[in-house]
Amino acid sequence: MKEETPVLKGKTKKELEEICVSLGLEKYRAAQIYTGIYKSRYTTIDQFTTLSKEVREKLKEHTLYPEIEIGRDLVSKEDGTRKFTFYVGENKEIEAVWIPSGDGGRKTICISSQIGCTLNCKFCATGLLEYKGNLHTWQILDQVLQVERLVGDRATNIVFMGMGEPMHNYFSVMKAAHILRDKDAFGLGGLRITISTAGVTTGINRFIENKEPFNFAISLNHPNPNARSSVMDVNDKHPLEKLIETAKRFTKELDRAVTFEYVMIPDVNMGRDNAERLAKIARSVNKCKINVIPLNTDFTGWRRPTDEEVKEFVMHLKAKTTAPILNRRSPGRDINGACGMLALKGIRSETTK
Repeated sequence: MKEETPVLKGKTKKELEEICVSLGLEKYRAAQIYTGIYKSRYTTIDQFTTLSKEVREKLKEHTLYPEIEIGRDLVSKEDGTRKFTFYVGENKEIEAVWIPSGDGGRKTICISSQIGCTLNCKFCATGLLEYKGNLHTWQILDQVLQVERLVGDRATNIVFMGMGEPMHNYFSVMKAAHILRDKDAFGLGGLRITISTAGVTTGINRFIENKEPFNFAISLNHPNPNARSSVMDVNDKHPLEKLIETAKRFTKELDRAVTFEYVMIPDVNMGRDNAERLAKIARSVNKCKINVIPLNTDFTGWRRPTDEEVKEFVMHLKAKTTAPILNRRSPGRDINGACGMLALKGIRSETTK
C-alpha cells in the first residue's frame, strides 16, 4: 500500500520533526515550519523564507499544504457577525462564524468539528443534515486560519460550538485545541478556548482524566430526566442523571466551573418548575454557570420566547441559585449564524424579530 502523503497543517511539533527526519531534513526545521504555519499564518510553502529554497522544494514535492475552500461569506446587518461556508471535500460543507463583541474587545470564532452531526437535537438545524464524517485536525484549524484571513483580524476566543459533536471527534478536536493554546502556535491560552458537548459522558470523563486545560460547556436544555430525550436524543445513551454525576466529577477533580448551555423553549423547558429543577442541578454541581439562550429555530413548530418570558425564567432561576446566569445574545440570526442555526443556509427569508 502506498504511504499517504503527509499534510503539514494540523501537525504537532513532534510530528513535524518526524516528517523532517523522514525527508532527510534537520530536526530543528520542524520548529520553523510549526511557527510558520500557526504563528506567521503562511498560506504557501514559498512563504517559509527561513527555509532554504532546496528545503521548500522538498516539502512541496513530498508533503501537502492544503486549505479548505471558501464558499459563502454572509455578513449580518444587525451586529457584524459573519458566517462562512467552507468546502472540505466533494459534496462536503461546513460552517464557521466570526462573532465580534459590541465593543470590539472580544472576537470569537465558532468552529465545526464534524461534517453534519451524529446527534439529532430537536432545536438544532445541523441535526437535519446528513452526517458525512469527522473533520481532520488540519481542517478544524484551517477554519481559524481562513476566517482570520477573510476578516483581516485575529480571534481572541475559539468555541467548538459549530457543526458536530466535539466528543465524537475527540482526538482531532483536542489536538487542534492544544495547538490553538500553544504559545509557539496560535498562543490563545486554555481559558480562551471552549469545548462543548451535548452530554457525551464518555468524552467528558476522558477530558477529566487527561486534565485538559480548556473551558468546558454542556448543552443541558432540559432539567427533567424523563423529558430531556424529547429535546436531545443523546439523553437516551447518556441519561441526565449520569451527566450530572459526571459534571460533579469535573468540578471536583479539575477544580473549575463547568458551563451549562440552556436553550429556552416555551411550553417545553421553561416555567417555574423547570427553573427550579435547573437551579437544583446548579446547586448540586456547585461550580457552574448557566448560559440561557432564546430558541433561534422554528422548524419544529416551537417558538422563540418573548423577552418577558425570558426575564421571568431568569428571575425564577436567580431566586433558587447563586450560580452566575448569562442571557446570551443570538448574534447572526439574520444570516442563520446563531446557536442551532448552522445548516448551510443563507439569509433568513422571514423577518427577524
